[in-house]
Amino acid sequence: MGGQACVLYGGAEFSRDTDVLVLADDANLERLTAALDALEADVIAVPPFERRHLKRGLAIHFRCRAPGAAGMRVDVMATLRGLPGFETLWDRRTTIETDGGAIEVLSLRDLVTAKKTQRDKDWPMIARLVEADLARHGEARDAKAVALWLEELRTPSLLIGLARELPDAATAAIPRRPLLTHALAGDAAALTAALRVEEDAEREADRLYWAPLRLELEQIRLGRRGPA
Repeated sequence: MGGQACVLYGGAEFSRDTDVLVLADDANLERLTAALDALEADVIAVPPFERRHLKRGLAIHFRCRAPGAAGMRVDVMATLRGLPGFETLWDRRTTIETDGGAIEVLSLRDLVTAKKTQRDKDWPMIARLVEADLARHGEARDAKAVALWLEELRTPSLLIGLARELPDAATAAIPRRPLLTHALAGDAAALTAALRVEEDAEREADRLYWAPLRLELEQIRLGRRGPA
């Protein structure tokens, strides 16, 4: 669901860790524990590996020590801001075949949504992910792909070009993304400004979402340290 998924979709060249979204029920967490044991993975930060923390939307961070995976970091989550529950995300997943076998990843649209964070590095990644999909499938132009491009492209010139080529689809998408009016008008300056406003709103939503969770993490850290 993170950097490795971006690599698989062609939006990144490498990633230092592996982010995994899991179904946080008892049976699945037992399987996850067995997999982490095989990787000789230890929790490296707060919170501890407990179901209640996963349910709250916190990430559990591990470092692997097993040969072949030594030093690799694995971050596990069960809830993502702005996205539905695991079962729905699983139904919408993309299966990507690799030399090592099939890998289940978030759908491209869900991955883009998950990347709408406060972190500066995520916004160029969103742009690369959607542009890579447009480059791969631009000639196919099925309705689902076109809707994704119109609603998630972040490069003004590409949005303007796509809106000119597909004005009816762009007009239909305006209720979901009002800034497309600027793309249809070919107004690059207004479109650039509107994209910035859109990004700022998502950054603020992510900040508000994480504010109480960060307080919880700090309380867990203080609890581990004990009384001063």
